[in-house]
Amino acid sequence: MARVKVALPAHWGFQTQLRVRVTDLNYGGHVGNDTVLGLMHEGRVRWFNHMGYNNEVNAIEGHGIIMADAAVEYRAEALLGMEIEMLLGATDFNKYGFDVIHLLRNASTGQEVARGKAGILCYDYTAKALRSLPPAFKQKLMLPLQS
Repeated sequence: MARVKVALPAHWGFQTQLRVRVTDLNYGGHVGNDTVLGLMHEGRVRWFNHMGYNNEVNAIEGHGIIMADAAVEYRAEALLGMEIEMLLGATDFNKYGFDVIHLLRNASTGQEVARGKAGILCYDYTAKALRSLPPAFKQKLMLPLQS
């Protein structure tokens, strides 16, 4: 069986931290796969807010966004109380969208917890149609993380 492999970007555009809550745990006592997608979503929303976009429905240069696909590569368990450092970057730009790459790691040890990819498309929720990726938005996505 072929395994999912998420390639990391040449540079990161944003960094944030999230703490694992008790509600993030599954019956195995670690963060569940559904929660990893939720953490990725939270990271993306924080990144977009940092760039001045506060609404994924219509505030991205007049457009919205919609997730077209997602993939996660798990590397280690994330446990209750763990501080997760998340790095985000954008890759694979095309006419309508791009991929957001997420790297989640234990903030204390640096151990990689997961890598994720979310395919994002520009979308008009009123017309229910794809829209072209706005050049100003793409330019902001491509800015490297400032140390």
